[in-house]
Amino acid sequence: MSKMARIPNLGGARAFVLHRPHPTVQAITRQLSAIGLEAIGFWPELPAEALAADFVFFDVDLGFDEQFPWKPGEAPMPLIALIGSEAPGRVEWALSHKADAQLLKPVGNAGVYSALLIARQSFEARKLLASEIASLRQRVAERQTIVRAVEVLSKGAEDGRAYAQLRSLAMSWQISVEEAARRIVAMTQEEGDDDQSDHA
Repeated sequence: MSKMARIPNLGGARAFVLHRPHPTVQAITRQLSAIGLEAIGFWPELPAEALAADFVFFDVDLGFDEQFPWKPGEAPMPLIALIGSEAPGRVEWALSHKADAQLLKPVGNAGVYSALLIARQSFEARKLLASEIASLRQRVAERQTIVRAVEVLSKGAEDGRAYAQLRSLAMSWQISVEEAARRIVAMTQEEGDDDQSDHA
């Protein structure tokens, strides 16, 4: 059985609502206040201070990229899309901003709390996945560096002995094998640069 996600306490969080003055904004603000969040409305753009918001609700129907102080898909907080029109182009635009949850308009007296929780969990899962992908890419890059260093050290000898030499160098330098590989590759590149400058 999978571990249940803990419901976070949202009291004291700040939610920015990017929507023209409208009953939808009033309905969202009422619900946010009841939950214990501070709601701040803006239109037509978010100010730079929105970067410190805990959540951002945004209007999909009249929204455009320049409203945000970040690039599409790079919001530093959970986004909740406010959707009135389900026109494919508008939904696609919301998806380009990686909305973490949605609320259909008109917004009534419920829905904001669950949207906040879903958005928070979706955002955290996306951040964790991005971090894992970055870590895997780093490891792949380090392995490629190790392969290049082993090629440099082997000079015709077998790779097993060259890898042992790399490990031995890492131990004597008191650094990781990856760092030793980076040093060897860097030294080789410097030597190559020197040779080129000598011939110039």
